[in-house]
Amino acid sequence: MKRKWMFTFILLIVGFMVAVQYNTVQQPQERDTRDLWAIRNELAKERKLHSELLTEVRALDQTLGKYNASEGASVGKALADTVHSLHEQAGMVDQTGPGIIIDVVPSEESIAFGTPLHEVSPELLTRFVNEVNRFKGIDMEIDGKRVTALSAIRDINGETTVNGLPVSLPPFQIKILSADLGSSEKLYNFLQSSSILDDFYLEDFVLEVGQPESEVKINGRIEQFENHFLKELPKGG
Repeated sequence: MKRKWMFTFILLIVGFMVAVQYNTVQQPQERDTRDLWAIRNELAKERKLHSELLTEVRALDQTLGKYNASEGASVGKALADTVHSLHEQAGMVDQTGPGIIIDVVPSEESIAFGTPLHEVSPELLTRFVNEVNRFKGIDMEIDGKRVTALSAIRDINGETTVNGLPVSLPPFQIKILSADLGSSEKLYNFLQSSSILDDFYLEDFVLEVGQPESEVKINGRIEQFENHFLKELPKGG
């Protein structure tokens, strides 16, 4: 009798395990419900990221090659060139090139109805920056303040600021540089059909996007970066 109950108990455990395994196979916890186009878009994004990483690796290899091939005074020049390149990437150098100029002005309706003039909110400016950053290789300036990947757009004591500096009440200008004139034209066409124009209009502002120009100048960042981790070694160390 004892063996019969033991055999029954073992069969019960085996049956339970088989049932659990069958249910897991028939009903997976996560299913990929994306269609073919969604998967292709995801693959395209990954390829683009891979290409950008390869470009950065090549640039670093070239810099390392300059150091290895340089001797004496040439080492100092290679180092100075690298520092200048890093300053450009950080937005600390004035730049001139193809681009567009955008005037941010109050809407005619707000002026006609006597609506009090107010600042462009940090959220709206951030939304604009994110919209434009869909295009790679651009440099931007908002009301004379250079915008980089490290820039902060926030509200400080009731004022909209970029890099801690207050943004003027409209009208003011936004300048965007591109790699070439063709890229500026693509950005111009993109902004003409972008919903960001409606977002500004709902806040009583108008974005007047100027035609692409061959030479637009933007200022370098005047605020110094704070260094919390790197320390200068003593001479001869």
